[in-house]
Order: sequence, then C-alpha cells, then structure tokens
Amino acid sequence: MHTVAVVAFDGVIGFDLATPLEVFGRARLFDGRPAYDVRVCADRDEINAGAFALRAPWGLDALSAADTVVVPGVADLKAAIPPQVLDALRAAAARGARMASICVGAFTLAAAGLLDGRRATTHWAAASALARRYPTVNVEPDVLYVDEGNVLTSAGAAAGLDLCLHIVRCDHGGAVAAETARLSVMPLERAGGQAQFIAHEPPTADGSSLQPLLEWMARNAARNLSLDDVAARAAVSSRTLIRRFREQTGTTPMQWLTRYRVRRAQQLLETTDVPVEQVGTLTGFAAATTFRERFKEVVGVSPWAYRRAFRSRPHSPANAGAVGTSSG
Repeated sequence: MHTVAVVAFDGVIGFDLATPLEVFGRARLFDGRPAYDVRVCADRDEINAGAFALRAPWGLDALSAADTVVVPGVADLKAAIPPQVLDALRAAAARGARMASICVGAFTLAAAGLLDGRRATTHWAAASALARRYPTVNVEPDVLYVDEGNVLTSAGAAAGLDLCLHIVRCDHGGAVAAETARLSVMPLERAGGQAQFIAHEPPTADGSSLQPLLEWMARNAARNLSLDDVAARAAVSSRTLIRRFREQTGTTPMQWLTRYRVRRAQQLLETTDVPVEQVGTLTGFAAATTFRERFKEVVGVSPWAYRRAFRSRPHSPANAGAVGTSSG
C-alpha cells in the first residue's frame, strides 16, 4: 500500500495538516480497500498547533518508509525550522519519495533545498516573500498547484485539496479521484487558478519613484492609455519607462495596467449588476472580446463564470464607473 507521511512540527496550521489526512484517508480502491496508509509524523512527543496540541503516533523516522511526504504550512514563517525536520525531508527526497507541500509549506521545502531550480507555488499573499527569500525558486503565484514530478506544491488553504486530489488521480486514475472528490464535497477540477482569489490591489512599487505614476495610471485606467501616454506623463522615453517598471514592479507598464483593470473588473462583477460587457468598458477595455480574453488570461475563468462564483448581493452604485476618469 502507498504510504503517505504528513509532517507536523510546532506552529503547524491545522487546516493544512487535516487536508491530506482527509483526502488520502478517504480514498478507496474499487474493491473498497484504502488507497493509502496515512501517517502523521512529528519531531517530538507533543506539537503546538496553536489552538490545540497534537500527539503524532509516528516519529520522523517513518519518513524513511514513505512513498509520499506532505509538508503542511506553519503559522509563523519567521520561525526557525527544526534542523531534524529538514534533514529528514532531504533524506526522504534523496531516497526517491515524492515530496509535496500545502500552502506555505513550500517555505519548508525551499529551506531544505528541494525547490532549487524548480517551479513552485504557495499562498498568493506569501508568493513574493518566497521569491525574495529563495531566489533560485521559480515562483508561480497565480496557479492552484505545481506538479514538478517528484516535487509538488500547492497554493493556500483549499488549493491543498486540489493538489491532493491531483495526486490521487495520478496514482489511481480519474474514477478513484472523482469518488474521493465527491466524498470531500469538492469538484475534481476547479476552473482557474488562485488569481481569482487574490486581493484587488495591483502590484505596487511602494516607496519607489514609480508610485505617483502608478496612482495616476489607476485614476486614469478607464482611458485609452498608450505606452507613449504613460511615458509622457513620467517625462521619460518609453524604453526608460519599461526598464524602470521591470526593475520596480517586475512587469511592463501595459501589463500592469491590464492587471489593474482586471482587478477593478473583478470588484464590479462581485458587487454590482452592471452587464458584463459594460464592466469591460468601464474598466478601460476597448472591445468586449479583448476584455474577455484579458480577464481569462489573468483570472483563469471568464467574467461570467467569475460573477457566478463570487457575486454578492447586487447593487448599482452611482459611482460604478469611477474606475478612473480624471486626467489629473
């Protein structure tokens, strides 16, 4: 039987810990046998999990027999990771175990050197911190999970369910995974990535020379701004502007503007009953097809699908169009 070892140490996030236990623990083969032997492993007798204490039945030595090792996130990303945990993870990976992380558990895998040169993801709010702390990791902040073969990482919270169901499907096929998803009251596949859950603030350059320009772009996002318009406002050449944007925001001026417009469109789709095509116009997209294409590129789903999933009680605020009409 395939053995899954879930690693727990002080500060472990209870939701992240429970996710692999529930998914792998519920998975059943066609003859009713459990698909996995799931073991919680810890580096000490009692683990402080914040709201509760945990006594794990297995020690870290159990990782030596695990086929898959899952690392949940911890609440304090500044806390030192026990060296014995890192050593056990490195040994398991060297032996050929499949390594996976839930949410900010990616920081632990990165600290063990297991994400060097690889693509990885984590909770969107921590993605930039992961990229700064471990520059050799290619962080992809918009996806629900990343499968690099023997190393897998997931985004925040519920994305751990997506990752675990993906693993079940890889191990035992779609039918077993679909039944496991049904028991977990989860779709086997969710549309889009975690970009649809990211807070609506666009990338910023706080404290940088670009900040006033970004604020001006946000105020004027509904206008048909060109690269030359933005460069003229900044009083620099287009080439210099692109270079400064890449240095300070990691993107280009027009990409930044597109993402800002999409974030504003998300807000209108969530909180108003403005027709979808009009949302595109209000947020600065010249054509409905362009709006649909750019929205799906950034969020991962269509504007209609996003509204169905996230719409709150509709209302029509008087200033729904105030995404940016001032030229000041």
